[in-house]
Amino acid sequence: MPRPSELPGRVRRFSAAERWIHRTSAALMGLCLASAACLYLPPLAELVGRRRLVVLAHEWSGLLLPAPVLAGLLSRGFRADLRRLNRFGPHDRMWLRSALRREHHPSARPAGKFNAGQKLYAAWAAGATLVMLGTGLLMWFTGLAPLLWRTGATFVHDWLALALALVLGGHLTKALADPEARRGMRTGTVDAAWAAREHPLWQPGPDRPEG
Repeated sequence: MPRPSELPGRVRRFSAAERWIHRTSAALMGLCLASAACLYLPPLAELVGRRRLVVLAHEWSGLLLPAPVLAGLLSRGFRADLRRLNRFGPHDRMWLRSALRREHHPSARPAGKFNAGQKLYAAWAAGATLVMLGTGLLMWFTGLAPLLWRTGATFVHDWLALALALVLGGHLTKALADPEARRGMRTGTVDAAWAAREHPLWQPGPDRPEG
C-alpha cells in the first residue's frame, strides 16, 4: 500500500510534525478565544457558568500557546518553513500588488511554498501571540507592574484579542475556499497540478531557499 506522498500526482507539502504543530496551535487558540468570549459576553457567561473554570482554561491555553512552536523547532522541516516565511522577496511584493488589484490570474501572483498573504498572516499571528502573552501575564500576576501598566495591558489585550479573532476569521474563510490547501494540512500532501498553479516558485523536495 503506497503512502500518500508516493501516490502519483501528489507531492509532500507538510511533515507530520508540522501538521501536529498547526493542529495543536489551532486547538489552543480556539480554546483561548472561546474562553475569552465566555468571560466578556454576558449571554455566553450565563450559558456556560463556572467562571473560575473558564478563567483557568483561558489563562493556561494562552500560556501554552507558544509551546507547540517551540517544540516544533526540533523539526528540520518546520525550521525550513520558518526560514521561508521570514523571507520576503520581489515576487511577494508582486503578489500583494496583484491581490490589491484583485487580479486572479496565476501568473500575476507568483509564490514560493508560501504566498505573501500567508507570510504576512504568520508574522501577524506570531507578533500578536507574543503581545497577548505579555499583556496577559501583566494582568495575571498583578505584582509584576504598577496599576497604570496593568490598565494599559488590559486595554491592549482586549482590543488585540478582537483584532486577532477577526484576522483568524479571515484565515479560516480563505482555508474553506481552498479544499486542496486544507487537504495538504490534513494529509501532508497536495495535488501536483495545484502546487504548480498556486505556488509556481516552490520546488518540492529537500530544504530549498525558494520563496
